[in-house]
Amino acid sequence: MPRKPRYEVADPAEVQVFHAVQRCVRRAFLCGEDPFSGQSYEHRRGWIRDRLEFLAGIFAVDCLTYTVLSNHLHLVLRSRPDVVAQWTDQEVARRWLRLFPHRRKKDGSPEEPTKPEIDMIVNQADALDERRRRLSDISWWMRCTAENIARRANREDECTGRFWEGRFKLQTLLDEASLLACAAYVDLNPIRAAIAETPETSEYTGAKDRIDDLAERQDRTRPSTHDWERSRRRRKSGWMSPIEIDEKNDAVGPCVDPSGRRASTKGFLAVSMSRYLELLDWTGRQLHRNKVGKIPDHLAPILSRIGLDTHGWCDIVRKFGRVFKRAAGTPESLAREAVRCGQGWLCAPENPLGLASV
Repeated sequence: MPRKPRYEVADPAEVQVFHAVQRCVRRAFLCGEDPFSGQSYEHRRGWIRDRLEFLAGIFAVDCLTYTVLSNHLHLVLRSRPDVVAQWTDQEVARRWLRLFPHRRKKDGSPEEPTKPEIDMIVNQADALDERRRRLSDISWWMRCTAENIARRANREDECTGRFWEGRFKLQTLLDEASLLACAAYVDLNPIRAAIAETPETSEYTGAKDRIDDLAERQDRTRPSTHDWERSRRRRKSGWMSPIEIDEKNDAVGPCVDPSGRRASTKGFLAVSMSRYLELLDWTGRQLHRNKVGKIPDHLAPILSRIGLDTHGWCDIVRKFGRVFKRAAGTPESLAREAVRCGQGWLCAPENPLGLASV
C-alpha cells in the first residue's frame, strides 16, 4: 500500500501534534559506540540536542519532548501556525535568514541579517508567504534537523552519501491520552533499551533535561511548577514546551514566548511536571519485569480523567511504536481525522477495516 503524501498527514495551516522518528541508514552508529569499529560517536548526541534547541528558537513549532538513541531519534512536536501568524513580516524574514543565512561568522554561526537582506524577502509577497508557512511545517523542521547532522557526520566520517533513511516516520496524536502515552514512550526509550536505569540518568531526553532543571530550582518551597515552567530560569529545558496546561491563559491566544527560546509558553498535558515525572517513574517500574511498583494514589485521577486503566496504560506505552502506525487516539478522534483527510469511508458502519477497533 503506498504511503500517504505528507501534506495529507501534516497540514502547516493547522495546530497538530506528531510523533516523529528519524533513523540512521548506515551500519555506523548515529551516536554511542559502534561495536564493529570500536569508535565512539557519543558526541553527536550533543550535536542533535543543540540543533533542536536552535530550531526551537526559530520555528513556530513546539518541541514537547525528545530522545536521542544510538541510531535514531524520537521527537514529539506541535505545529503552531497560530504563533507564526502573530509574527511581523520582518520577524519572519529575520528568522528565515538565521536558518539560511547569506553570511556566516568564522565559527559557522549565522551573521545578523541586514536590513537590505530582510527587505529582499519582505518585498516579495509570494516568497514571504511561503517562508511563513514553512516556519510552522513539521517536515521543514525535520529537514533542517536531518540535513545539518548528516553534513556534519559525513564530514567527520570523510564520506558522502545518505546518512538518514529517505523518509522519517510521522504519527498524528489526536487526543490527550495518546499524547501522554507517546510522551512517556519517548522519555522511557533509553530505559527500555537498557541504556539507562532511571529517567534521571537517561541522557539526552526531554525528561532528563526537565529533571536537571528541577534539581536546580531554588524556590522549592512552592509546590507548584506552573509559573516556573513558563519562566526564563530553566537552563536546559527552557527551549521545550511546558508540560502543564494553563487552562485560564493557554486557551486565550497563541501564548507567544517573549524569550525567543521557543515558539510559545503553552503546555500540552493537564498534569504538572512533578506529577508527570512521578507517572513516568511508576510506568518505568511496571515495564521492568524484575521490579515491583505501586501506583501512587494521587495518580489515579490522572488516568481516570483520560479514560485509561493502569493495565491498559502500561500496555499502550510498551507497545506504542507497534500499535499506532500513522495516528494514535480514541476511535472518535481517529474517525474525525479520517473525515479531515477525506477518508470518511473508514468510519462507515460497513467499513471492512474496522476503524473503531484500531
